[in-house]
Amino acid sequence: MVLRRVSGGGKVAYLIGTDEAGYGPNLGPLVISATVWHAPPWVHMGDLYARLADVITAALHPPGQAFDKRVTIADSKLLYQSGRGLRNLEVGLWATLALLDQRPDTWLEAWYALAPDCVEELLKAPWYREYDTRVPIDADPAELETLTQAVKQGMAGSDVCLVEMVSRAVFPEEFNELLQRHESKGTALSYLTLELVSQVVEPLDEGPIRIVCDKNGGRDHYAALLTERFPDAFIEVREEGREKSIYRFGPLERRVDVRFCARAESFLPAALASMASKYLRELAMQAFNDYWCDRVPDLQPTAGYPEDAKRFKAAIAAVQRKLGIEDRVLWRVK
Repeated sequence: MVLRRVSGGGKVAYLIGTDEAGYGPNLGPLVISATVWHAPPWVHMGDLYARLADVITAALHPPGQAFDKRVTIADSKLLYQSGRGLRNLEVGLWATLALLDQRPDTWLEAWYALAPDCVEELLKAPWYREYDTRVPIDADPAELETLTQAVKQGMAGSDVCLVEMVSRAVFPEEFNELLQRHESKGTALSYLTLELVSQVVEPLDEGPIRIVCDKNGGRDHYAALLTERFPDAFIEVREEGREKSIYRFGPLERRVDVRFCARAESFLPAALASMASKYLRELAMQAFNDYWCDRVPDLQPTAGYPEDAKRFKAAIAAVQRKLGIEDRVLWRVK
């Protein structure tokens, strides 16, 4: 993964949030995303919504409400429910991608914009390799253009800046291999999350680095995983508990504070990461469902979660055998 070096001249703090989508299903990828922001060093993670209140809100606009130039950046579970369309995710994502000079027009371009290092692996599966469509799928382009310009202007007048948004997709074969290497699915997720964290931290210059990650699989203890990922650092354990686990490491001029929190999506950087992960996951499932529904008569699409995934797998079994598609590229064992 090649990330641009971000310089703050020692006068900014870097605020990083991560989140995932697709931890529970047996079908489709697990997607983990990270967003990186910089702000004055006295600004903390919980301050961002207030500082950007004229541009960004955590509230979902009620239907029929008068036009609001703010975009909603919030937990993807608030913004998306199966069968209700992708508009709420697309509005926030397109506005923030534009801040990074990214304007994807197709399904594949969206993958290149958010997860460029995963595209080669993505295209190995026939349901992705043969698929493309226009994006955004459900958001109105004219509305997006208006909101994008409003966000750009509002952010330009603030002392907060989005500097990176990147995702990592883990497809079934790699996911199953990781399960064999780690003691549990939660440990595998923590490993992948910290791998992404280390990659986005590496290009950052001097300044405090504050990271918030969602708790992984109910885990409370992350010191050993942090030591493995940052072997040259002394990991200081500040707190470990059900609600949050807090660690610090690194030199004073580049001190890293990393927190694993329940409901991390309440913080803006993690909320945007949640949206990016969910959006790529839904794009992947759309391609997957289209592929199989085109080949199996009367097949109902799936979101990939365990009980329905079993129904779907049984329904496609005969065609899967005929096409010579192995379970290892299709099915996550947990």
